[in-house]
Amino acid sequence: MKRLALAIALSCAAAVPFTAAAADGISYNHVQGGYVATNSNGPDADGWGLGASVAVHPNVHLFANYARQDIKHTAFDFDQWRVGGGYNTQIGSNTDFVANVAYERVSAGGGVNADGYSIEGGVRSALAPRFEGYAMVGYLDGNHLKGEPYGRLGATAKFSPNWGVNADVRIINGGTTEWSVGPRYTW
Repeated sequence: MKRLALAIALSCAAAVPFTAAAADGISYNHVQGGYVATNSNGPDADGWGLGASVAVHPNVHLFANYARQDIKHTAFDFDQWRVGGGYNTQIGSNTDFVANVAYERVSAGGGVNADGYSIEGGVRSALAPRFEGYAMVGYLDGNHLKGEPYGRLGATAKFSPNWGVNADVRIINGGTTEWSVGPRYTW
């Protein structure tokens, strides 16, 4: 699995020219919230989440996500944090290549904590004037986290230049699916 992470990182670095900005119709500045859920081999969970991204350079963005979920049929809940940065570069008139690196942490009741990192790469595209989508492949690893490859898909339907609804799903190889849906404000 470490080889997979290295292969993703090297392919990301090789595919990235260092002069372009974001593609037309794509912004890396947004805040969002909404419903989140986790389906796994064990009990399922659901709750709410918040997220934000800000472009600090035409090709660099920072992001953070937080989710709080209750584990169904139990008195337990858990918090998930994801904080990181990414590089984006235009590879087509409406498409960016994106590479992200993030610190990930899960804190559950009873003092159970797991933290680690994720690395992912993929494409993000303005598929229509009011519709954007992305597809990523990644790797998640750390203490108390099994090294697992994953795929992530998402889309944003825009009602205006600023407001839309975002949906995201991350399917982790070990059998866990994390997904979210909710409003997004973009500037």
